[in-house]
Amino acid sequence: MSRRKAAARSSSRQRRARGGSRRNRALAATTGPAEQGHRARQDASPLVKIRGLHFSRGERKIFDGVDIDIPRGRITAIMGPSGTGKTTLLKLIGGQLTPDRGTVEVDGQNVHRLGTTELYRLRMRMGMLFQTGALLTDLSVFENVAFPLREHTALNESMLRKLVLLKLEAVGLRGARELMPAELSGGMARRVALARAIALDPMMVMYDEPFTGQDPISMGVLVKLIRQLNDAARLTSILVSHDVEETCAIADLVYVISGGRVIESGPPQQLRESGSEWTRQFMHGLPDGPVPFHYPAPALEPDLFGEVS
Repeated sequence: MSRRKAAARSSSRQRRARGGSRRNRALAATTGPAEQGHRARQDASPLVKIRGLHFSRGERKIFDGVDIDIPRGRITAIMGPSGTGKTTLLKLIGGQLTPDRGTVEVDGQNVHRLGTTELYRLRMRMGMLFQTGALLTDLSVFENVAFPLREHTALNESMLRKLVLLKLEAVGLRGARELMPAELSGGMARRVALARAIALDPMMVMYDEPFTGQDPISMGVLVKLIRQLNDAARLTSILVSHDVEETCAIADLVYVISGGRVIESGPPQQLRESGSEWTRQFMHGLPDGPVPFHYPAPALEPDLFGEVS
């Protein structure tokens, strides 16, 4: 290489370096220390903050002073036996139910103080995978995923088609776009519902018992998808389940609830090694422990034969 060419290349590299330095200085000027600190605090603050939550259905108390923090960018699992209010908690976060007392904040907004329009906007930033999938049975796979885009955006058909195909590709079902829900297996239907849940690129996705009724292969696919989508799209995921093995395989944080309260919370491995009898019984599926086999009832003999006079 001639000296002239070498000098020209060196000069070009120096110009690029100076240009990069100028861009960095310009970026630093627009995001000064105060703003950078604000962004760091935003990232550190929980996306969902629940404090002193009380909720009852008639005489039955579902939550009795629950505090929960859902960190941004992670998968948080809410676990507990059936009937402990896990799905109810998702409805309270989404504003479908109103607590008796306490607050539920999502991204700094008190959900239950929002007006109809503000709540509607907030819900557009939340994806929901229902326990049954809840696909619209008279629409094809393509149209099920396109439904929220048609409802909430003014995209032209070309852009809408590309977005729907990308979402279906993400769950491995682009080739099934013309099928009807009745033609899908249970695992495929759940994956279509997941593609629909992320159609609007939400900040958060809530999963209501996603593994229920799935065969081992479908369950493995869903576990992998939830983890990959959360990380690739930088989502915040709330996973409600009582499937311990599958949930703990992907959760970053687990809350175990029962009797209207949080029994314990922490990383999955910490809960597996917990000293709490209740947590140990649930995490390891033990038949004997604080949760009794029998629902409260009077003694068997008097109940069978009546009181002896």
